[in-house]
Order: sequence, then structure tokens, then C-alpha cells
Amino acid sequence: MPSSCTTCLHESDPVMTCHVTLVHRTSYRYDRPVFLGPQTIRLRPDAACRTPIVSYEMDILPSGHRRTWRQDDFGNHEARVTFEDRVTRFDIAIRLTADLSPINPFDLSLCETGRRWPVTYTPAQARGLAAFMAPLPAGPHLRAFLAEVARLEHGGTLDRLVAINRLVAARIAYRTRMEAGVWSAEETLGQRTGSCRDSAWLLIQVLRHMGMAARFVSGYLIQDGADGTTGDLHAWVETWLPGAGWVGFDTTSGLLTSQGHIALAAAVRPDQVAPVTGMLDNCTATLDVSMTIHHPVDADVKKDSRT
Repeated sequence: MPSSCTTCLHESDPVMTCHVTLVHRTSYRYDRPVFLGPQTIRLRPDAACRTPIVSYEMDILPSGHRRTWRQDDFGNHEARVTFEDRVTRFDIAIRLTADLSPINPFDLSLCETGRRWPVTYTPAQARGLAAFMAPLPAGPHLRAFLAEVARLEHGGTLDRLVAINRLVAARIAYRTRMEAGVWSAEETLGQRTGSCRDSAWLLIQVLRHMGMAARFVSGYLIQDGADGTTGDLHAWVETWLPGAGWVGFDTTSGLLTSQGHIALAAAVRPDQVAPVTGMLDNCTATLDVSMTIHHPVDADVKKDSRT
């Protein structure tokens, strides 16, 4: 929890807020003037995000563009941006303020079918969740891991899911991967390491092979660390539990998602939630991404992210 998120015990003292402002800048530079095709930006918090969003702004340069908002098939907010003229740059600046008041991730209302293991869905629920329940074929590494998961001894659904999430976090060492794309579950288990998106995709395959609906989530993670409060683009998993709906699990930390997880987009596959997608002319392009955290009273802490 940020250092500013404290509630004073004395009635005469003011109550400090838990507001934190994140500024996320994405800058593309091209070696010559190019025509950009329509660009799709998925950097607006989900309406169902449990963390209250106090304010949100998106600025785009250069000027002379047209921006329209829409929702995709999964309900994610997408900004579609078009440019009429050639450009040598494309800049996106996101500024959002979030209320990071503590959230109890275990405060869930599960139906009886959600509390018992294995979880069962009604026929109507299964039809609506079918796309999120179809796993990819399992290779030898994943089959062995599924057998290990089946041997876990925990009673209720939530305890068992927490144990599976922790097993993934313990087995897959976190690493930053600069290259695009997501590893298969087989490759991640074989390497025993991976980025947040790799371990998230692994857990999704595990849950789907167990008959559960699971989706890939892209978002911001705001957390305290040795260098202060930082913000990063992050990936995690949500599984659908009767009575509670979509419940988040962070495979990097092994914990349930909480107030620091701000969902931007969720879908069946990782490529469907990429922060920015679009076509452009052949050219040499460079990308720079930075995030800055502002506290109401604390000094700014800046962290560059290039993942």
C-alpha cells in the first residue's frame, strides 16, 4: 500500500487519501514520413475494475487525427485513431488517478456450485463461457504439470485455486522478455521461466484443461517496492466462479489481484488485448515507453518500462 494511504487515528487529524496518479507515455518514432493505418489503443480501464478510477485522460500527438471510442466483442474499451497525413511520430499519453484504498480479494460471494470442487457451471453458463473454456492440446510438460495439480490436497474451490496459482508462481521464475509474443504452456514449463504474460497463459491452459473458464487480462500494476511506488504494464488471469463472476489471480506473485491491479482489457487470447495494434508503411521504427507515479504529497518516482 502506498505510504500516503494511511488513515490517522486521531479525530483532529486529517484523513489522507489513497489517490495515486499514473502517467504512461508511449512514443513511436519513424525514420521517414509514413502513412499509419488505423491504430487501436486498449489503454482505458475496464468499467468493472474493482479499483475506483478517479480521473482518466488520453492525449495523442501529432494533431490532425480522428479518434473514436468503441467496445470490442469482449466489452473492452478501444480507441480507434486514424491520421490523414504522413507522420514521423505517434505519441500516446495516458494520465489516470486511482483510489488505492485496500481491497480484500477474498471478499467473494460464491454460490454452492462455486464453493464445491470441482466447480460446475449450468448449461447456460457453459454456453456463454464456451470460448474461455477451450484449451489448446497439452504436451508432455503440461500433462505432467496437470497431474501434479490434481494431487494438490485442498478442500474448497478458492483454497485449491490459490494453491494452483502459487504452484505456478513457484515453478516459473519471473523474467523480463523484450521480444513480442507469448510462449506456449509447454515452452514456459520447459524453460521454468517466463514473463508475466507467459505464466498467465500457462495458468489459463491449466484451468481450461480442468474444465474452468479462464481469460487473459492486460492492465496496470501499481505497487510498492524497494525503489518506491512503481507502475508497470502487467498480465494476469481471471477465472469465472459461480456467484462471484471473474476472479483475478496474479501468477507472478502467486496472489489474488487487489487494488493495485487495474484491468485494461480481457479476452480469450493474449493477442486480443495488446495495448496498441495497427499497420504502417515499411520503415525503421523505435519505441520508448515510460511510466511516472505521482503521490498527492510525495516526490515523484519514475520508472521506465520497456517490456
